[in-house]
Amino acid sequence: MQNQRQVVDYALQRRALLAGVRSGRVGTRDVCDADPYLLRAARFHGEPSEAPCPLCGKDGLTNVSWVFGEQLKHVSGSARTPTELARLANLVGEFNVHVVEVCRTCRWNHLVRSYVSGNGTPHGPSRRTAGQ
Repeated sequence: MQNQRQVVDYALQRRALLAGVRSGRVGTRDVCDADPYLLRAARFHGEPSEAPCPLCGKDGLTNVSWVFGEQLKHVSGSARTPTELARLANLVGEFNVHVVEVCRTCRWNHLVRSYVSGNGTPHGPSRRTAGQ
């Protein structure tokens, strides 16, 4: 996507969490806790990944993109497909995207990346004064 800026990659945090699971300091029940809404979003709005799940090793890891922002109004807080993200990026001034990887088999989920997207044009509500 061409309009990504202020990208934050959570690979180091993910690696540390997986190391904690492998060493036994963190239980798998603590990291395999995707709620049903996230699993549904992965099924209907997710983008399949070629990487296997880091815990169960099965194929089918899915990236789900969640959008947030005032300019999105009722769409804020929902999962969107890559096609919908591209459309929003052209229509909306600025919004945040959080990409979560999800395994629908073992329910592993982790924030992978976040970024700001949009066309950069402010689209705030127009403010008119009385009499104008």
